Amino acid sequence: MARRWTDIALTALAPATWGTTYLVTAELLPAGRPLWSGAIRALPAGLLLLALTRRRPRGVWWGRAALLGALNIGAFFPLLFVAAYRLPGGTAAVLGAAQPLLVAALTVALLRERPGRPALLAALAAPAGVALVVLRPGAGLDPLGVAAGLAGTAAMAAGLVLTRRWGRPDGVDTLAATSWQLVAGGLLIVPVAAAVEGAPPVPDGPALLGYAWLGLAGTALAYVLWFRGAALLPVTRVSVLGALSPLTAATLGWLVLGQALSPTQLAGFAVAVGAMVLGQLPGRAAPGDGARQPARSRRQSPAGTSVATPSGSAPGGSSAAAARGRVKRCAAAGAAACDWSNSQRTSSTVQPSPARPASSRTSRRPTRVSSS
Repeated sequence: MARRWTDIALTALAPATWGTTYLVTAELLPAGRPLWSGAIRALPAGLLLLALTRRRPRGVWWGRAALLGALNIGAFFPLLFVAAYRLPGGTAAVLGAAQPLLVAALTVALLRERPGRPALLAALAAPAGVALVVLRPGAGLDPLGVAAGLAGTAAMAAGLVLTRRWGRPDGVDTLAATSWQLVAGGLLIVPVAAAVEGAPPVPDGPALLGYAWLGLAGTALAYVLWFRGAALLPVTRVSVLGALSPLTAATLGWLVLGQALSPTQLAGFAVAVGAMVLGQLPGRAAPGDGARQPARSRRQSPAGTSVATPSGSAPGGSSAAAARGRVKRCAAAGAAACDWSNSQRTSSTVQPSPARPASSRTSRRPTRVSSS
């Protein structure tokens, strides 16, 4: 139990770190260069992890790494910035907070897992809480901005579920797998940034600090923790933790920029935090949950040694052999010693499901938030 909550806490550090993106971007980075900021954030971090791990994709993983990098980085970053520029920050954040609902749907479609009731309730409550925190009266709904926000959210939701479905190649750790995605995603953003924004910006001292923070903490470390969590925890539980990103951004706006938090916003905080806690509670067992391990029972072998077997299965995995053994024992003991109806009910072997591998300087103004 303690280990599970440690994994949850480490995973939660990722969206909490992403919540610093707006403050760092607005206060330290050059104005009007969001695509280059995304490329500079992803590509150097990926190359650094690649140099440390010295592992390259092999075989089918060239295509998988490229697709995951496109979904989690290459498509998500540009779509996020389009939404942020065309929508009020609060509206964009609420669209991002809808990710758990998309993850729940994709979990059923791609992983054949049915999320538990706590996860579904959390997926509904988290966006509502975030909306109370970040939405302002008169928030605009630009159609292109909404489409970009939803597309970006869907891209990262699909990337999260596929990360869980495919796992990692044998012998490859999370650092190496993350490096592949960051490099692939960064390489996809560079030509788009060059076509839209021209040459990359020349950073000054504050910008270097901002890029360093976003690249090392907000990307390299945060994505390693995020993908680690996706491999260890049910993805519905991981996705609901994403609400920490806009909540962190709003908190920093209050602490650093002096932006006020109304009673309604505080109520939204309570709802969102409660949803995240609810989302981590175990739900009713559902078939195919890769995070669960088959129950084990202790059985006594004829020699008196204790043998661990999946509940309801025979040692050695042969139900036919077990049935023959029961027939011989009954023949020796007499018909009265055998309850045939009970033996037939308990003789079926339950096979455990295989586990899946596992922008300008800002002053006091309404908080805008970024989901990564």
